[in-house]
Amino acid sequence: MERCGFSGREKTEAIASVWEHKGMDGKESTPSGVWRILDASLNRASEGLRTIEEYARFVLGDPQLSEQLKQLRHQTATAAEGMPRLQLLAARDTPGDVGTAIETPTETERVDALAVAIAAAARVQQSLRCLEEYGKIVDSGIGRAFEACRYRSYTLFATLEQLSQRRDRLADCQLYVLVDGGDSIEAMTVTIAELAEAGADLIQLRDKRLNDRELYEHAAAAAATLRPSRCLFIVNDRPDIAAAVHADGVHVGQDELPATVVRQIIGPERLLGVSTHCVAQVEQAVSDGADYIGCGPTFPSGTKSFEAFPGTDFLRDAAATTTLPAFAIGGIGAENLAYVIEAGFSRVAVAGAITRSESPAAMVTELKQRLLRQDESTNR
Repeated sequence: MERCGFSGREKTEAIASVWEHKGMDGKESTPSGVWRILDASLNRASEGLRTIEEYARFVLGDPQLSEQLKQLRHQTATAAEGMPRLQLLAARDTPGDVGTAIETPTETERVDALAVAIAAAARVQQSLRCLEEYGKIVDSGIGRAFEACRYRSYTLFATLEQLSQRRDRLADCQLYVLVDGGDSIEAMTVTIAELAEAGADLIQLRDKRLNDRELYEHAAAAAATLRPSRCLFIVNDRPDIAAAVHADGVHVGQDELPATVVRQIIGPERLLGVSTHCVAQVEQAVSDGADYIGCGPTFPSGTKSFEAFPGTDFLRDAAATTTLPAFAIGGIGAENLAYVIEAGFSRVAVAGAITRSESPAAMVTELKQRLLRQDESTNR
């Protein structure tokens, strides 16, 4: 066409006129307005998907979700290959778009990064629906391709929002206290209420002495006691009991059910913690969808026995491996907390140093104050 004297724009318009006269499946005269809708919707969907992917990648730091969102972005681009790009470009008329001057008050306000992602998700789903419906005018296969993208987006965006909410619950948590069932349910509830009042952020019930019925009864009482407070309640090893008593979450070790199976039991709303003893286990926990990890054992402990102690070297390696909330655990108390902090951690899980002290509540307060004084840039 250039040899016949056509400019680049004239060539584009000439090709576009052919597509407008007869569509891909023989339909006559696809209106230019339809092409404009498809072009605008594709742009909105692509931009929105990138916005959401960046949130999953840089704010949540979740590799699995980031990869799934990237796949959806590429799936959408593949679906768009069914529409001639030159036709879309020829129909584009941004200066003549009456919608560019229409604004609502909420468009210019976003309270946080999650709000940005949620707004982008809504735009993506609306745009995919437009692409699906108007794409049918061009070719029925285009509509089906975008329909598949839309349904996939529902699952991914729900996962993203649920993950964000779980991470938000852990954002300010620094002191994690492990307790047993005590001498009685009544004694246990008094203890955990005092610990929560003193500043404990999470309390985990771990007691191998109790049978299933006893553990359930203790867990139900603990959950009811802590529910009015800001302190989260976690059940050790037993996702079934955590779900039954409506606990905030469950924590499992390397010898318990796999994290992926635990998630199926507790659902998307509860927290899932995993114990790790090496970098490979940290990476696996992240891949399996853990919300937080325990890293240790850091020092010898009277609570559990281990053949080896990864120590503070492992804490440094873990801190360099993931941005997932991570709690140092194992023999940690007031006398060695500084070593944990020097290793890059400002979150700790403590058992005996608190529960066996003369004043557990006072020890909670002391440890919490020392953690709060740490550099805010240390987000472990």
